[in-house]
Amino acid sequence: MKYIVMIVAALMLAFAPAKGMNSQTADAAKADMGMEVKGKKEIRVLVVTTTPEMHCKNCEKKIKENIRFEPGVRNIETSLERQQVTITYNAAKTDAKKLCEAMAKIGYTAKVVSDQPEEQAQKNDKNAPKK
Repeated sequence: MKYIVMIVAALMLAFAPAKGMNSQTADAAKADMGMEVKGKKEIRVLVVTTTPEMHCKNCEKKIKENIRFEPGVRNIETSLERQQVTITYNAAKTDAKKLCEAMAKIGYTAKVVSDQPEEQAQKNDKNAPKK
């Protein structure tokens, strides 16, 4: 009987979008049935300054080539002008502390300027004053 209920529930979930069920309702239904609900990726943007400061393209290259292999890292941007490193990462696989530790392994002390969800970082970039 338990298997029949699970099969019926799975079929209902498979056709749920056609009946107007949104993803939150579908996730709640899966949780009610004891089915595993996969977590959504939380993409975050970490901005750090480094000590010692980056002073050339080789410094940027060293950071990019080493940090890109950390789990969860999606993108790395460096700016010599602002003396900042911007790392976009999957928060389910790593966090700001681990990324700062990775910077320390290559000889840089990282000071966090901001660590926020990607959507918030994009809003802040749009609202930033133009130079």
